[in-house]
Amino acid sequence: MIALVGRPNVGKSTLFNRLTKSRDAIVADFAGLTRDRHYGNGRLGSREFIVIDTGGFEPDAHEGIYMEMAKQTRQAVAEADVVLFIVDGRAGVSAQDHEIAQHLRRLSKPCLLVANKSEGMKDGIKLSEFFELGLGEVIPVSASHGQGVRSLTELALETLQLPEDEGDDEESSGAIRLAVAGRPNVGKSTLINAWLGEERLVAFDMPGTTRDAISVPFERDGKQFELIDTAGLRRKGKVFEAIEKFSVVKTLQAIENANVVLLLLDATQGVTDQDAHIAGYILDSGRAVVIAINKWDAADEYQRKLVERAIEQRLAFLKFANVHLISAKKRQGLAPVWKSIAQAHAAANCKMTTPVLTRLLLEAVQFQQPQRSGMFRPKPRYAHQGGMNPPVVVVHGNSLEHVTDTYKRFLEGRFRKAFDLVGTPLRIEMKTSSNPYKDAD
Repeated sequence: MIALVGRPNVGKSTLFNRLTKSRDAIVADFAGLTRDRHYGNGRLGSREFIVIDTGGFEPDAHEGIYMEMAKQTRQAVAEADVVLFIVDGRAGVSAQDHEIAQHLRRLSKPCLLVANKSEGMKDGIKLSEFFELGLGEVIPVSASHGQGVRSLTELALETLQLPEDEGDDEESSGAIRLAVAGRPNVGKSTLINAWLGEERLVAFDMPGTTRDAISVPFERDGKQFELIDTAGLRRKGKVFEAIEKFSVVKTLQAIENANVVLLLLDATQGVTDQDAHIAGYILDSGRAVVIAINKWDAADEYQRKLVERAIEQRLAFLKFANVHLISAKKRQGLAPVWKSIAQAHAAANCKMTTPVLTRLLLEAVQFQQPQRSGMFRPKPRYAHQGGMNPPVVVVHGNSLEHVTDTYKRFLEGRFRKAFDLVGTPLRIEMKTSSNPYKDAD
């Protein structure tokens, strides 16, 4: 475990992306972009390691979001086997660097002093001032250009004296990716912390605390999960900062890459337009979904009735999803949510055989035929599965371009009931057979 520590805007996330060969951490020319601990897997030859990206460290912060970020960084340092203390090679030593160095010197843990942004600088001239931090040799690197990163990684692994072979990645394969999505401040980070039983993510009573899509490995009942805490999605007109625009992109990517999405609503705020937009995006992405209404304990009877009615009306297009009433803060009602997540994931990956689908289709047609369109009545012949996650049923026949949306919903209901498809969208595609005599004279 290698933790990256330093003051804001010294390039920790850029180095994280270099070490993990990914673009998982948001990188931009803004101070204080990262707030949570962010984990990633790295490899050098046959050696594997885990990198922990942290927010800007202020050891003496006693209030607000900076205190929460400092708590996250301390936890990362406690978990790590080696700490990379990142400083800005161009800006020189700051008072904050001294505070961090003082904190790290107290720990009996291997620590390497890394001067980032050192491209094109003559060794020893500008970097000599960093020796006053009392952490030994200064290692110059350029995370954005990749200079010196490989030798830094080798040095970090030598410091650890790890064996050459470090297990396999069987554990990481086959994990169910669960994204927790919703508006800002509905309690997404609090919910994940409640599941994990530790303050793994910064949970603070301020909208927009989470900025990146943070991934956390988790195991429950022998099943591997990857919990993804996303940034809250605001309305387009409310997204002012460039940072927030990055966060929105990361959240949408997290939803698209997830296997199941937990849509979190706030019982005290009701179902807003923004909740409906997020729900619509989840549906368009074809992700399996579970709805959880958080802060149920804080809502009065009137608010509860309003929320229940709003879900029936405004989220009617997600009526296939299970709805749970929870309190993340008090850890109430969380166990049933997991059953629905497992059920939604199983439904999204359900295998439907052609004979069964065709039988269900013909039974549906016998019960109620498609509506006639002019001289023609659509004639469905057979059906087969066209994809999974979400499940797709392809219906073949004649004149199927005239099948109405109402009849498609009727067929969807029959297929859902037969295969117990709870929590996943189901797509039905109509393919009309071509007429072989169409071009004949």
